[in-house]
Amino acid sequence: MEIAYYSLFFILGTIFGSFFNVVGLRVPKGKSFTTDRSYCPNCQKQLTWYELIPILSYLFQAGKCRGCGKTIGKLYPTLELLTGLFFALSYWRFDLTMELVLSLIVVSLAIIIIVTDYTYTLIPNKILLFFLPILIIARIVTPLNPWWSPIVGSMTGFGLLLLIIIVSKGGMGAGDMKYFAVLGIVFGFPNILLVFFLSTLYGAVINIGLLALKKVTRKSKVPFGPYISFAALTVLFFGEQIINWYLSLI
Repeated sequence: MEIAYYSLFFILGTIFGSFFNVVGLRVPKGKSFTTDRSYCPNCQKQLTWYELIPILSYLFQAGKCRGCGKTIGKLYPTLELLTGLFFALSYWRFDLTMELVLSLIVVSLAIIIIVTDYTYTLIPNKILLFFLPILIIARIVTPLNPWWSPIVGSMTGFGLLLLIIIVSKGGMGAGDMKYFAVLGIVFGFPNILLVFFLSTLYGAVINIGLLALKKVTRKSKVPFGPYISFAALTVLFFGEQIINWYLSLI
């Protein structure tokens, strides 16, 4: 039975992951994702249903469009796979509880932000404003202890990034600041500090690697949103274990 649940959440995740790709690519450009059919961004060919099967369509087509033969970006199948895995991890971590619903919402937001910031170096207000009331309601239904933790968490996340923006004179974007404010509602205080620490750690390690491989330069504009997303997901699934491990070292 457990295998059936894991399989179900994984499949649902890949389907939603495909949709999140579309949302993340279209919203920053002001395009509709509810009425327009999916199409190849190169030749504009409308995609048939069998070209839209998450992960499998990419494999069957050898990563190329059937219309123009242009290579399909690896972002599509990668995030479909990751969303499937994160949906399954949500079930593993929270079982069939209200916390599972909150987890799936957080995963959805994180994946969409990865798409928008990776593609356009932009975290749209529309996305954050859409998820904000949903996450507030979800956090009311599944409250943190103490009750003021989400409020302080949101203020801390916002304040930390605002301070960095002021000190670095724009070294980070306002979108990152707003994203942290929204995540602060989910994780509360002090867990938002762990999200902040891990996001900077991920950013530092990966950027050093990219510099060593000469994929970027010191002047390159590297999006920080994906690091925030992966840090948030790390804390969502393993935050308690990380904190307990750290406390055991003290």
